[in-house]
Amino acid sequence: MSTPIPNFIADAWQASAATEVLEVTDPAKAETIARVPLSSAAEVDLAVQAAAEAFPEWRRTPVTDRVQFLLKLKHEMESHFEELARSITIECGKTLAESRGEMRRAIENVETAAGAPALLQGQFSEDIASGIDELMIRQPLGVCACICPFNFPGMIPFWFMPYALACGNTYVVKPSERTPLTMQLIAGLIARTGLPKGVFNLVNGGREAVDALLDHPLVKAVSFVGSTPVAKHVYARAAANGKRAQCQGGAKNPLLVLPDADPESTTRIVADSGFGCAGQRCLAGSLVVTVGKARSWFTESIREAAASRVVGNGLDEQVQMGPVITSQSKARIEGLIGQAVNEGAKPLVDGRDPKIAGYERGYFVRPTILDEMNPNGDVVRTEIFGPVLGLIHVNTVDDAIAFVNRGAYGNMACIFTTSGASARKFRYEAEVGNVGVNIGVAAPMAFFPFSGARESFFGDLHGQGRHAIEFFTQTKVVIERWPKEWSRRF
Repeated sequence: MSTPIPNFIADAWQASAATEVLEVTDPAKAETIARVPLSSAAEVDLAVQAAAEAFPEWRRTPVTDRVQFLLKLKHEMESHFEELARSITIECGKTLAESRGEMRRAIENVETAAGAPALLQGQFSEDIASGIDELMIRQPLGVCACICPFNFPGMIPFWFMPYALACGNTYVVKPSERTPLTMQLIAGLIARTGLPKGVFNLVNGGREAVDALLDHPLVKAVSFVGSTPVAKHVYARAAANGKRAQCQGGAKNPLLVLPDADPESTTRIVADSGFGCAGQRCLAGSLVVTVGKARSWFTESIREAAASRVVGNGLDEQVQMGPVITSQSKARIEGLIGQAVNEGAKPLVDGRDPKIAGYERGYFVRPTILDEMNPNGDVVRTEIFGPVLGLIHVNTVDDAIAFVNRGAYGNMACIFTTSGASARKFRYEAEVGNVGVNIGVAAPMAFFPFSGARESFFGDLHGQGRHAIEFFTQTKVVIERWPKEWSRRF
């Protein structure tokens, strides 16, 4: 534990020369489990140079051969599935069931990216003019990079990295300095596949490493997931340096509950949405908008669901919710709960400062329900990123949709109803990137893009699926003529 974790550059583990390190903490126990170096711009350059050196040969490798390494990686991930899930739980705090679900999503992206031989196909038109043909082909960009968040250390890199590699790019990953250990394991598994030297690289670090990637002239594209302020910084700086960028930001996801929704399943799904992963996910439900008479039954049922949720160490299979990531996050979340109460909200279930037997030092906040949120307050617009559900009550579906569209964010919104007409109206009018109908976490499968809108996404092409293929390739249009008379010369 005294030696900081290494970087992985040019197919070799390399100790960082960084003088500044951060402690990586098990959030359930508040115990240090590793130390992560804050690598310098010079070390980022080493990784980028290694990736750049590997690029010419990798792009010339047939795509059918490139995806074989992804299939080998899938095998390694399946073989080490439980080890990877436990790593996520230990460093991130979520339950083992949630960590297993995260790794299953990561593997699904590897499987989807392995379909690149079909996804990379171009277009061809014969005789666009007399004797002239036109075709469009896709070619890789070069060195690409991913700047990862803490909350899904095993999944988020796979929204991007396998697609980039399948398309013929080389890659640099910068894991979150809060949760770097799962990507250490994955880098080791990648090494076991025999992937050529320099095609995949990993550099640990903080803001200096981020800005070094954004400024490096050999980095052609950057993918980012995190808060909206940082997403704006990454997007603006990448664009100023002529790079492609796809930046997923924050969220304040509303869940609409109509009077005709099924009470039992709706309550269960909403509770899982708001409290799953301790609310630390960009698709967590954070505001529930009850419509008309739904208020009377839903308010009591969600209060009971929150109060009865089992909180503790995520390694315990009986636990339903783990801790938040750091003591600072715990303090911030509890501060926002207090602020919402000061703005007029009523705490039906108050999760502040709980005592979890055996884990008294852990960073726990129990599920919290805040009724009658002030629609004009600050907290109703603030991403809490914790296990807090705010309740707002309106009279009509139109009022609810108007509330959704007034918000700054546009990551996800969901509706619970048995009315097809209401569901279609909502799907049509809600100004968000991911829509759920009787779904609490509208997370797209790997072959669909993980969409986002407004302050939740900056860019044009999202992660996953065909969007990822388009993001990681440059289209080239070729117009060619071969006059018959030229052939007579030979």
